[in-house]
Amino acid sequence: MSIKLEVWGDYACFTRPELKTERYSYDVMTPGAAVGILEAIFWHPGLHYEIDRIHVIKPIQFTSVRRNEVKSKIGCSGVKAAIKKEAFDGLYLNTKTEIVQRAATVLKDVRYVIEAHFDIGQEANDTDNPGKFQDILKRRARKGQCYHQPYFGVREFPAHFKLCEGKIPESECKGEKDLGIMLHHMEYSPRKLKDGTMAYDASPVFFRAALSDGILDLSESEVLR
Repeated sequence: MSIKLEVWGDYACFTRPELKTERYSYDVMTPGAAVGILEAIFWHPGLHYEIDRIHVIKPIQFTSVRRNEVKSKIGCSGVKAAIKKEAFDGLYLNTKTEIVQRAATVLKDVRYVIEAHFDIGQEANDTDNPGKFQDILKRRARKGQCYHQPYFGVREFPAHFKLCEGKIPESECKGEKDLGIMLHHMEYSPRKLKDGTMAYDASPVFFRAALSDGILDLSESEVLR
């Protein structure tokens, strides 16, 4: 079952992993970010989204901004140790000393159309079926309903959305453009720890990206692990 969703916003930042300290965005939305927007509208454990195409409607434009970011974080191991010891004094961040200002190169005035389909997984119930999920997703998109505000890469850049029911708007990006190696998504594999709890190791999955008249076609893209 398929879905077409139009999304737009003032700014976007799909951070290149090789340039993480000073953020620098990819030219277009990553497939993983597109899945995140769809899951913000409708998520179900038995529903798995696959992105077919991303239409880049507006020209690709970059701008520079400065943002406040926290330079450190509280690790999961520290939280688990504090729970065992029942001592939580160290589980806080002092924003006055931990916040730093960093430059970021981001996209501005973005508009995309996401074409996607979804599969039903083993986690689905007996009463679940593709038609039911498609109706729920379309109804929520028409009404502007979401579990949390979708965003373009970082939460400071909200994504507005609507169901694309007619003809997809013509892209202002013409010609062929090689985008190089691009992050497709993150793959998580479970790992059992010594204390019996589960942890998940994240591995990046990349692909060779190219725009053709503003269309990023993912239906035949080969992923690189």
